Amino acid sequence: MTTSGFSRGAVEYARNLPQRVILIDGNRLADLMIEHGVGTRSQQPPQIQRLDEDFFTEDG
Repeated sequence: MTTSGFSRGAVEYARNLPQRVILIDGNRLADLMIEHGVGTRSQQPPQIQRLDEDFFTEDG
């Protein structure tokens, strides 16, 4: 596991090992943390504005 990325040599080395090795880089680590709720906190989503078409009519 690394918080950055793996060199091409490291990826090739892991691929050629007889046992299965999963390399997890920083982006994948962050994705897994969010997916499994490890070290993360949910927050309200930002407020989304939508166009109020009635605002632009004479009757509105």
